[in-house]
Amino acid sequence: FFFFSSRRRHTRFLPVSWARRCVQETVANLCVSYIMTSQNEEAEEWMRKLEREEEKESYKDPDKPQYHLCIVNLVIGTLYCSKNNYEFGIQRVMKSLEPYNKKLGTDTWYYAKRCFLNLIEMVAKQMCVLQDQVMNEILTFLDAADQYGKNITTVLGPIETSAENKTVSNEARLLKSCLLYTSPSPRDRQKSRMPSSA
Repeated sequence: FFFFSSRRRHTRFLPVSWARRCVQETVANLCVSYIMTSQNEEAEEWMRKLEREEEKESYKDPDKPQYHLCIVNLVIGTLYCSKNNYEFGIQRVMKSLEPYNKKLGTDTWYYAKRCFLNLIEMVAKQMCVLQDQVMNEILTFLDAADQYGKNITTVLGPIETSAENKTVSNEARLLKSCLLYTSPSPRDRQKSRMPSSA
Protein backbone atom coordinates (compact mmCIF):
# COMPACT_ATOMS: atom_id res chain seq x y z
CA PHE A 1 0.00 0.00 0.00
CA PHE A 2 2.72 2.45 0.81
CA PHE A 3 5.88 3.89 -0.65
CA PHE A 4 9.12 5.48 0.45
CA SER A 5 10.65 8.38 -1.42
CA SER A 6 14.11 9.82 -0.98
CA ARG A 7 15.06 13.42 -1.63
CA ARG A 8 16.01 12.49 -5.19
CA ARG A 9 12.44 11.31 -5.84
CA HIS A 10 13.50 7.70 -6.09
CA THR A 11 10.41 5.70 -5.21
CA ARG A 12 10.06 2.07 -4.25
CA PHE A 13 7.13 0.17 -2.81
CA LEU A 14 7.33 -1.53 0.57
CA PRO A 15 5.54 -4.57 1.98
CA VAL A 16 2.19 -3.78 3.52
CA SER A 17 3.15 -5.33 6.86
CA TRP A 18 6.22 -3.11 7.15
CA ALA A 19 4.32 -0.05 6.06
CA ARG A 20 1.60 -0.53 8.62
CA ARG A 21 4.10 -0.78 11.46
CA CYS A 22 6.28 2.24 10.87
CA VAL A 23 5.22 4.37 7.91
CA GLN A 24 3.04 6.65 10.05
CA GLU A 25 5.84 7.66 12.39
CA THR A 26 8.43 7.75 9.61
CA VAL A 27 6.45 10.04 7.34
CA ALA A 28 5.38 12.23 10.26
CA ASN A 29 9.01 12.70 11.31
CA LEU A 30 10.00 13.34 7.70
CA CYS A 31 7.37 16.07 7.32
CA VAL A 32 8.42 17.67 10.59
CA SER A 33 12.04 17.61 9.43
CA TYR A 34 11.06 19.41 6.23
CA ILE A 35 9.10 22.02 8.20
CA MET A 36 11.94 22.56 10.67
CA THR A 37 14.26 23.26 7.74
CA SER A 38 11.76 25.61 6.03
CA GLN A 39 10.93 23.11 3.28
CA ASN A 40 7.17 23.32 3.72
CA GLU A 41 6.44 22.49 0.08
CA GLU A 42 8.23 19.15 0.47
CA ALA A 43 6.06 18.36 3.50
CA GLU A 44 2.90 19.37 1.66
CA GLU A 45 3.86 17.15 -1.27
CA TRP A 46 4.24 14.16 1.04
CA MET A 47 0.88 14.88 2.62
CA ARG A 48 -0.78 15.06 -0.78
CA LYS A 49 0.71 11.67 -1.62
CA LEU A 50 -0.58 10.29 1.68
CA GLU A 51 -4.04 11.62 0.98
CA ARG A 52 -4.14 10.03 -2.47
CA GLU A 53 -2.99 6.66 -1.12
CA GLU A 54 -5.54 6.74 1.69
CA GLU A 55 -8.29 7.50 -0.83
CA LYS A 56 -7.27 4.44 -2.84
CA GLU A 57 -7.38 2.27 0.28
CA SER A 58 -10.77 3.70 1.23
CA TYR A 59 -12.22 2.56 -2.07
CA LYS A 60 -11.05 -0.99 -1.34
CA ASP A 61 -12.32 -1.05 2.24
CA PRO A 62 -14.53 1.96 3.12
CA ASP A 63 -14.99 0.88 6.75
CA LYS A 64 -11.30 0.52 7.52
CA PRO A 65 -9.83 3.52 9.41
CA GLN A 66 -6.83 5.18 7.78
CA TYR A 67 -4.53 6.88 10.29
CA HIS A 68 -1.46 7.79 8.24
CA LEU A 69 -2.42 11.37 7.34
CA CYS A 70 -4.06 11.76 10.75
CA ILE A 71 -0.79 10.97 12.55
CA VAL A 72 1.18 13.35 10.31
CA ASN A 73 -1.26 16.22 10.95
CA LEU A 74 -1.23 15.52 14.69
CA VAL A 75 2.56 15.66 14.80
CA ILE A 76 2.70 18.85 12.73
CA GLY A 77 -0.02 20.47 14.82
CA THR A 78 1.80 19.56 18.02
CA LEU A 79 5.01 21.01 16.59
CA TYR A 80 3.38 24.38 15.87
CA CYS A 81 1.72 24.43 19.30
CA SER A 82 5.12 23.82 20.91
CA LYS A 83 6.37 26.88 19.03
CA ASN A 84 3.45 28.93 20.43
CA ASN A 85 1.73 29.15 17.04
CA TYR A 86 -1.48 27.86 18.57
CA GLU A 87 -3.94 29.05 15.97
CA PHE A 88 -2.31 27.14 13.11
CA GLY A 89 -1.32 24.22 15.32
CA ILE A 90 -4.75 23.68 16.85
CA GLN A 91 -6.43 23.99 13.45
CA ARG A 92 -4.08 21.31 12.10
CA VAL A 93 -4.87 19.05 15.08
CA MET A 94 -8.61 19.46 14.56
CA LYS A 95 -8.26 18.76 10.85
CA SER A 96 -6.33 15.58 11.60
CA LEU A 97 -9.38 13.99 13.25
CA GLU A 98 -11.76 14.50 10.33
CA PRO A 99 -13.95 12.58 9.69
CA TYR A 100 -14.55 12.08 13.39
CA ASN A 101 -16.33 8.75 13.04
CA LYS A 102 -13.15 7.23 11.55
CA LYS A 103 -10.24 9.16 13.06
CA LEU A 104 -11.38 9.88 16.61
CA GLY A 105 -10.07 7.19 18.95
CA THR A 106 -8.35 6.62 22.28
CA ASP A 107 -4.84 7.16 20.91
CA THR A 108 -5.55 10.10 18.60
CA TRP A 109 -7.61 11.87 21.26
CA TYR A 110 -4.78 11.46 23.79
CA TYR A 111 -2.39 13.49 21.65
CA ALA A 112 -5.00 16.00 20.52
CA LYS A 113 -6.17 16.85 24.02
CA ARG A 114 -2.62 17.58 25.17
CA CYS A 115 -2.50 20.44 22.66
CA PHE A 116 -5.82 21.77 23.94
CA LEU A 117 -4.70 21.54 27.56
CA ASN A 118 -1.54 23.46 26.74
CA LEU A 119 -3.57 26.08 24.87
CA ILE A 120 -5.94 26.51 27.82
CA GLU A 121 -2.98 26.98 30.15
CA MET A 122 -1.53 29.70 27.91
CA VAL A 123 -4.90 31.45 27.62
CA ALA A 124 -5.36 31.31 31.41
CA LYS A 125 -1.94 32.92 31.86
CA GLN A 126 -2.92 35.60 29.30
CA MET A 127 0.02 34.58 27.15
CA CYS A 128 -2.21 33.76 24.18
CA VAL A 129 -5.33 35.42 22.79
CA LEU A 130 -7.43 33.56 20.26
CA GLN A 131 -9.31 35.20 17.44
CA ASP A 132 -13.07 34.79 17.61
CA GLN A 133 -13.11 32.68 14.44
CA VAL A 134 -10.55 30.25 15.84
CA MET A 135 -12.40 30.09 19.16
CA ASN A 136 -15.64 29.22 17.35
CA GLU A 137 -13.86 26.50 15.36
CA ILE A 138 -12.48 25.00 18.58
CA LEU A 139 -15.89 25.03 20.28
CA THR A 140 -17.44 23.40 17.22
CA PHE A 141 -14.75 20.74 17.25
CA LEU A 142 -15.23 20.01 20.95
CA ASP A 143 -18.99 19.70 20.40
CA ALA A 144 -18.29 17.18 17.63
CA ALA A 145 -15.90 15.27 19.91
CA ASP A 146 -18.65 15.22 22.52
CA GLN A 147 -21.08 13.81 19.98
CA TYR A 148 -18.83 11.15 18.44
CA GLY A 149 -16.86 10.26 21.56
CA LYS A 150 -19.63 8.94 23.79
CA ASN A 151 -18.48 5.32 23.37
CA ILE A 152 -14.74 5.97 23.07
CA THR A 153 -12.80 5.41 26.28
CA THR A 154 -9.80 7.53 27.14
CA VAL A 155 -7.92 4.80 28.99
CA LEU A 156 -6.53 1.47 27.85
CA GLY A 157 -7.47 -1.70 29.68
CA PRO A 158 -10.28 -2.25 32.18
CA ILE A 159 -11.94 0.82 33.66
CA GLU A 160 -12.12 0.68 37.43
CA THR A 161 -14.14 3.82 38.02
CA SER A 162 -17.30 5.00 36.31
CA ALA A 163 -16.98 4.57 32.56
CA GLU A 164 -18.94 7.76 31.99
CA ASN A 165 -16.06 9.85 33.32
CA LYS A 166 -13.50 8.08 31.12
CA THR A 167 -14.84 8.90 27.67
CA VAL A 168 -13.82 11.34 24.97
CA SER A 169 -17.26 12.89 25.25
CA ASN A 170 -16.81 13.75 28.92
CA GLU A 171 -13.29 15.12 28.44
CA ALA A 172 -14.40 17.22 25.46
CA ARG A 173 -17.07 18.86 27.64
CA LEU A 174 -14.50 19.52 30.36
CA LEU A 175 -12.09 21.09 27.86
CA LYS A 176 -14.87 23.28 26.49
CA SER A 177 -15.82 24.46 29.99
CA CYS A 178 -12.19 25.23 30.86
CA LEU A 179 -11.64 27.13 27.63
CA LEU A 180 -14.77 29.23 28.06
CA TYR A 181 -13.90 29.91 31.70
CA THR A 182 -10.33 31.02 31.01
CA SER A 183 -10.94 32.94 27.77
CA PRO A 184 -11.56 36.68 28.11
CA SER A 185 -14.87 37.90 26.78
CA PRO A 186 -14.91 40.23 23.72
CA ARG A 187 -15.70 43.10 26.10
CA ASP A 188 -12.65 42.28 28.26
CA ARG A 189 -10.43 42.10 25.18
CA GLN A 190 -11.69 45.50 24.01
CA LYS A 191 -10.95 47.04 27.41
CA SER A 192 -7.45 45.57 27.42
CA ARG A 193 -6.66 47.35 24.13
CA MET A 194 -7.58 50.79 25.49
CA PRO A 195 -4.69 52.90 26.82
CA SER A 196 -4.50 53.24 30.57
CA SER A 197 -5.32 56.60 32.04
CA ALA A 198 -2.50 58.77 33.32
